[in-house]
Formats: sequence, C-alpha cells, structure tokens
Amino acid sequence: MFSTEVEQENEEHWIAVSDLMSGLMIVFLLISVMYLVIVEQKNEEIERVVVLYEDLREELYQDLYAEFEQDLPRWGAQLDEDLRLRFTNTDLLFELGESSLRDEFAAIIDDFFPRYLAILASDQYRDEIQEVRIEGHTSSAWSQAEDNDDAYMRNMALSQARTRSALGYIMDLEAVSHEKQWLRERLTANGLSSSQLITRVDGSEDEDRSRRVEFVVVTDAETRLSTILQEIR
Repeated sequence: MFSTEVEQENEEHWIAVSDLMSGLMIVFLLISVMYLVIVEQKNEEIERVVVLYEDLREELYQDLYAEFEQDLPRWGAQLDEDLRLRFTNTDLLFELGESSLRDEFAAIIDDFFPRYLAILASDQYRDEIQEVRIEGHTSSAWSQAEDNDDAYMRNMALSQARTRSALGYIMDLEAVSHEKQWLRERLTANGLSSSQLITRVDGSEDEDRSRRVEFVVVTDAETRLSTILQEIR
C-alpha cells in the first residue's frame, strides 16, 4: 500500500514537472517567434531606409555634379558618389604648416560654398541633411617631429586649425548669412591628421593628395539606419 502511494506521488510529481517544462518551452517558443517577427520588421525597415538613402544620394550627387562639373578641374577637386567633395590641390589650399587659407582657396570657397549650400538647403534636401563636415587631412610627414606619434599629433593640431579656419571663413560669408541657423545646426569642422591617407597604386603614400580638405554630406537616412542596427543587436 505504502509503495503504491509513493509511486503515485512520484508520478504526480513528474507530471507537474513535465507540465512546467512544457509551459517554459511554449514561453521560449513565443519569445523566439516574437524576436523573429521584430527582426523581420527591422529588416524591412532597414531595406526601406537603404532604398531611400540610395535614391537620395544619387539625386543629390547628380545635382551637385551638374552644378560643379565645369569647376572641379580648375579647383583641383573631385566629387565622389558617396557625396564626398575633395579639394586636393595643395598649391591652392594652405601654406606648408600653416592654417590660414591661401587667397586662392578663399576665392574658391567664395564661389563654391554659396552654390553648394543652395543645393543642400533647398526644399528637396534640407530636412534630409544631418551634417555637413569640413574634414582636414594631412600627410604623415612632419619634418621636425621626434617620431611618428609626434608627427601625428602635430598634424592633428594643424588639420583641426585648418578646418576651423575654413569654418570661420564660411560662416562670415555674406552670401550664406540667410542660412546661418541651418549651418550652425549642421556644419562641423573635423581635423583628422594623417588617419586617412591617400595611397598610390603600389600602396605608397601620396603625400600631396593626402594633404586635402573634404566636404562630406551625412544624410538623415544614415543616422536612422545606425539607430535601427543598434536596436536589433
């Protein structure tokens, strides 16, 4: 009799445990399904943002290229499809080791930036532009540096000073004064030293082309895409 009661209690115990495990499995299954649904929704959102970004980038690139196609060669500049506009003619930008704009570069900015701003701040694009970066780049060289680290830090200070000079000059332009608030919210100066060198085909550093100023457009789509990716990690 006692043995039968024990066996019955054990059976009831295992039934309870089995029910608990089944319940947990259902909970985990529901969580997995919900996660997959969320990931699928996020993937669809990512795809939608990517399409919008690619369309926006292509339209903006075409507008910028149409505006500056004839000017780029004489400015020593190029426009990449990622909306990066590079000024690489060092003879026109700054004196060696100096941060003040050459008269030639100031004249280029007088011509270039108001037209550049007119496109970026047009009704078609103004709400889609998150940031406009003025990036300063240098070569890795510094004649009086003690070592590579010293050269890097000296070039960092120089590149930052150059981008601040360019930023200050642009903000003082009468031709852009009507968009000062928009510029204050988006236009930034970024000195990057020799962190993004331009190299030749053989992999060696192209010192002249590495010394450059770039104007880089960051769209709202890129920021939204970054936010989505962080949410699903």
